[in-house]
Amino acid sequence: MTPGGGSRQRLTLVVACVAQVMMVLDVLIVSVALPSMQRELHLSPAGLEWVVSAYALALAALIPLGGALGDHFGRKRIFLAGVIVFTLASAGCALSVSGGMLIGFRVVQGVGGAVMSSLTLSLISEAYPPEVRARPIGIWAAASGLAVAGGSVLGGLLLSVFPWSSIFWVNVPIGALAVVISLSAVAESREPVPRPFDSAGVALSAGGLLLLTFGFVDSADATWGSPIVVSCVAAGVVVLAAFVVWERRVAYPMVPLALLRAPGFGRASAVYLLAYLAFSGFIYYVTLFFQNIEGWSALRTGLSWLFFCVPYFFVAQLGKQIGRWLPAASAVGSGCLIAAAGVFGMSQLTTAKPFAWAASCYILVGVGFALMVPAGSTAAMAEVPEGSSGIGSGLFNASRQIGTAMGLAILGSVGASVALADWHRQAGAFPPGQRHNAAQAGADVAGGQIRAVTGSVGRLALDPASASFLRGFELALLLAGAIIAAAGLLGFLGLRHLSRPV
Repeated sequence: MTPGGGSRQRLTLVVACVAQVMMVLDVLIVSVALPSMQRELHLSPAGLEWVVSAYALALAALIPLGGALGDHFGRKRIFLAGVIVFTLASAGCALSVSGGMLIGFRVVQGVGGAVMSSLTLSLISEAYPPEVRARPIGIWAAASGLAVAGGSVLGGLLLSVFPWSSIFWVNVPIGALAVVISLSAVAESREPVPRPFDSAGVALSAGGLLLLTFGFVDSADATWGSPIVVSCVAAGVVVLAAFVVWERRVAYPMVPLALLRAPGFGRASAVYLLAYLAFSGFIYYVTLFFQNIEGWSALRTGLSWLFFCVPYFFVAQLGKQIGRWLPAASAVGSGCLIAAAGVFGMSQLTTAKPFAWAASCYILVGVGFALMVPAGSTAAMAEVPEGSSGIGSGLFNASRQIGTAMGLAILGSVGASVALADWHRQAGAFPPGQRHNAAQAGADVAGGQIRAVTGSVGRLALDPASASFLRGFELALLLAGAIIAAAGLLGFLGLRHLSRPV
């Protein structure tokens, strides 16, 4: 180790964790603020989903490119560029005066975040040799739990005093700190023989994901039979199929063949994608339930997430000890099944149930993810070929962002469709003079804005509107729980070849 190498390793770990905190903080702090944005910017259910999905989609589509850029031009240099773009776009989000402007800056924020987050695991992998990499990756994973706690609580505190724009200003000082540490401590690294860029592959994957997600999100405002929805979903499937064909034929694919041959990497990435696909819907619906149905403040909602965050943080900190005796397949599989039990439990949440029910579900989800994330991350990076840590880190992080973008679109769409169908059925029994207003209030019902519904339709709509939202809420979370359980089975079966602890 070179002089000061230990200090450089620790500071590199710090900057990777700071970047991770920025990424996760942005997701959770924005989720807490969704009802405030919904009211002040007059966002429809689809517009509200796009505040989250536009950011996640840009991340998912461009993270692989960010990793390739890092391998080619230097991981530190590209990482810094991503942090700067992310920070400036956060300021743009804070200054937005309309839903369209906010969504536009969220896309730019996602571009910067894609470049930044694609290289966090790569920085750790380059700074630490494989035999001691488990502990820093465990700390990196624990930073996510700390960011969840910080995001929910900090978001609640800010929103109790300041407008929703304050949640984006938080990223500015954190981004400045990441830039300062990177410039002073992170060593530059790159692939000795850079791969040519697969521009067509990047364009096909990004275009396919964009079309597919737009179709799912638009179904929240339209219907599944809408020509726009059907056309976008069908076109997205065709473009992604063309991407697969292209990757098999091109001389230098976006995804290196050596990486594709690593079974643990692909299966760990698939588990990550499915788990976060479900988790994004879980966050979205639980936040709407507590703030719109229960009438909680943003602060109280944020504090409730501590029952998820504290177990996550402490269990993730034990990643090294758990990894000494528990194989990756067992840690990943059991973690997903524990989380699935928590999500299934939360699907049965009603206004009549005590908070202790929700708290126990939060704890199960937190413990489950704390087992799954460090073990899955370490297993994936352990099989990345030498010289490809940038693209490997990028692809692994991309799986989470693809899951987040597609999960919110799918689960949000399913929940909204069920709520709308149930509402239209119940609204048929209203007095004739109120049926028209009830028909116009469908979007408010799907978003859980019960006060807005009673304001336009009357007090008689209170119980039917709440019941319709809760039916969509229940089905969306039941589907989310089933998806995480499927991820657990994939972890048990797909990572069995890693018979020894990672």
